[in-house]
Amino acid sequence: SGWADGYSNAVFRLLEGLQVPRKGLIGPWGHNYPHVGVPGPAIGFLQEAVRWWDKWLKDIETGVMDEPMLRVWIQDSAPPTTSYDLRPGRWIAECRWPSLQTKKNVYWLTPARTLESVEQKTSEKCRSLQSPLGLGLFAGKWCSYASAPDLPYDQRHEDGGALVYDSDPLHNPLEILGAPSIELELEADKPAGMIAVRLSDIAPDNKATRFTYGLLNLTHRNGHEQPQALIPGKRYTIKVELNYVAQRIPAGHRLRVAVSSSYWPMAWPPPEAVKLLVYTGKSKLFLPVRKLRIEDDTLHSLEPPEAAPPMRVEIITPERHQWNVIRDLAKDMSTLEVVNDKGKQYIKEIDLTISRCAKEWYSYHGDDFNSVKGETLWERSFSRGSWSIRTVTRTVLSSSKQLFLLRAELDAYEGDKRVFSKNWDHDLPRDFV
Repeated sequence: SGWADGYSNAVFRLLEGLQVPRKGLIGPWGHNYPHVGVPGPAIGFLQEAVRWWDKWLKDIETGVMDEPMLRVWIQDSAPPTTSYDLRPGRWIAECRWPSLQTKKNVYWLTPARTLESVEQKTSEKCRSLQSPLGLGLFAGKWCSYASAPDLPYDQRHEDGGALVYDSDPLHNPLEILGAPSIELELEADKPAGMIAVRLSDIAPDNKATRFTYGLLNLTHRNGHEQPQALIPGKRYTIKVELNYVAQRIPAGHRLRVAVSSSYWPMAWPPPEAVKLLVYTGKSKLFLPVRKLRIEDDTLHSLEPPEAAPPMRVEIITPERHQWNVIRDLAKDMSTLEVVNDKGKQYIKEIDLTISRCAKEWYSYHGDDFNSVKGETLWERSFSRGSWSIRTVTRTVLSSSKQLFLLRAELDAYEGDKRVFSKNWDHDLPRDFV
């Protein structure tokens, strides 16, 4: 998997839960194969796969099982941007997972909105939190396909609507490996709500690079099997698990915790606006910190990427990838528009022209929770000579306080004639969401 992918957590869970021969590999990549991985560096993944299958299908000793169970790319600090060609860092390894080489550092959230490594003996303080509905417009994609620009932007654009807690500048570098978590004491004024927690690397110029985050539907605070409504005014201790990460924070940088009650459109908001009260004093961050190990310098070098030559195509229309945050201040309407247009190509070997384009819109009006809407439009086409076919799909998801409202359309065309059409119209109860 890759740190920009949506499935890197599964690698750690499989390593921990399985009792069979297993290996884990995580690079800086998005949702793609490691030999074509972006952000780079890409690696010779096919060679590594051959080593594994030679061992387990052909009984050929390749040395693959003599190497550490887990190998990950620990990312160095980098300025925030929505697209990286390369993520600086280095390979590290662990012989087992969970690792014996990490320990949990505790940082306390203080009334002064700082992070302290020693529990403060001051009285607790209550902080009110009611984030803007659109906090999260600069979060990037849940599962990046490295279709720039789909990575998180400078988090200062989001931090104004969150409770923010900063550490002092670090005296020494900090290397994190594992899943951070945060324990919060809070209460809500509504029976449903959510929490989003982000960890950012704050450079001396104050730019904020998000390196992990976690979300929790507060009705799932005791597990996903039996959600329970919140009792307004009751105080709860909740735990938010953040995504696994391997990140190096250099000396002179600060660590930031940002807590918000919205993260749209990454997560659908609760049925109505909710105000949270977050208590400092007992709220704290648990950070898995790894020691520097000289063994990392002795890892075998991964080979350069190899692959079959790509199919030769003639570009008719180039690709176009856009993420646009649109604010209509007159109408108080905000929209995130995502364009993932793969363009049009001609494949000479089979005399086929193909095109595909996806567009998405995520919108809301003011702070009206019943105005939230997600829309998609996908088009694909194939043509050869006078023959052509095309499909068009449209999906709209909106909600009321009680229901999710799902509308979808599928149309298929041969030439200019529509040959198939189907519509879906479903109202789904909001079950603790």
